[in-house]
Amino acid sequence: MTSPGRPSAGGERDEAVLARLQLLVTRKLDGLLQGDYAGLLPGPGSEAGESREYRPGDDVRRMDWPVTARTTMPHVRRTVADRELETWLAVDLSASLDFGTGRWLKREVVVAAAAALTHLTVRGGNRIGAVIGTGAEPPARAGRWRSAPPPPAGPGVLTRVPARSGRREAQALLRALVHTPVRPGRSDLGALVDLLNRPPRRRGLAVVISDFLAPPGQWGRPLRKLRVRHDVLAIEVVDPRELELPDVGVLPVVDPETGELHEVQTADAGLRRRYADAAAAQRDTIAAELRAAGAGHLRLRTDRDWLLDMVRFVAAQRHARTRGTTR
Repeated sequence: MTSPGRPSAGGERDEAVLARLQLLVTRKLDGLLQGDYAGLLPGPGSEAGESREYRPGDDVRRMDWPVTARTTMPHVRRTVADRELETWLAVDLSASLDFGTGRWLKREVVVAAAAALTHLTVRGGNRIGAVIGTGAEPPARAGRWRSAPPPPAGPGVLTRVPARSGRREAQALLRALVHTPVRPGRSDLGALVDLLNRPPRRRGLAVVISDFLAPPGQWGRPLRKLRVRHDVLAIEVVDPRELELPDVGVLPVVDPETGELHEVQTADAGLRRRYADAAAAQRDTIAAELRAAGAGHLRLRTDRDWLLDMVRFVAAQRHARTRGTTR
């Protein structure tokens, strides 16, 4: 049985699932997030507004020095939010996203998050576009005990969906995302993010949806470059089995990006502890890189209510803005 909000591949079935997903997102988000909405991480805008006294947490780059000198009190220049928001999604559909042991596959959470973002930003004439990355050509099939060859070098397959306004165009974007096949191998997340830097666009919102398992050195610099001009939100999709191993005896594990098969003895408490420590260190490294890039960070898990987690994140952002901060 297919649950509402659980997108999957398969022609007409995809269309039905997308319709139910749209209904689910509309009902829950409109019910929980009332009021006008300018974007998930709306920036301070580009039009000059009034000045006010500086508060701890304000961006010092917005200091209004003439008013500060005249009043002898530090002031910051407020800006008026842009009326029309352009949002771009960078969606990673590497083979590692075609995995899940919770309520959803990671790929399903990616599509669901994209649907929620589309619903939140498409209203009011806002435009939304996407770049989608998947793996390269499938590697040769590996035997039971033979290691598969590494995935082909290169950025994988990158697809661009132009930014357009309107709900019909937004639905077309989601269809393009759902119908994109997941190919073995890993896309170059850095190259995918860099597509949002070329050509230069006016200030807007950029959202990167991935499991961020690619080396941070590959995508950290393009993300920092993107943050110079845009508000950036990174949505990290995680499965609980990527954080810790269950005690289930011998567990066959297949790398979806290479096809390589390993058998892991999960009854070994020391191995489970080392795995959990390594996984925690990996996630800490990802979080530190995103923080260094100045990106907002939302983590969605396949064993949790992803929509509720998104609502809580948006509510926290709104609360932060009412206190004079942007993040």
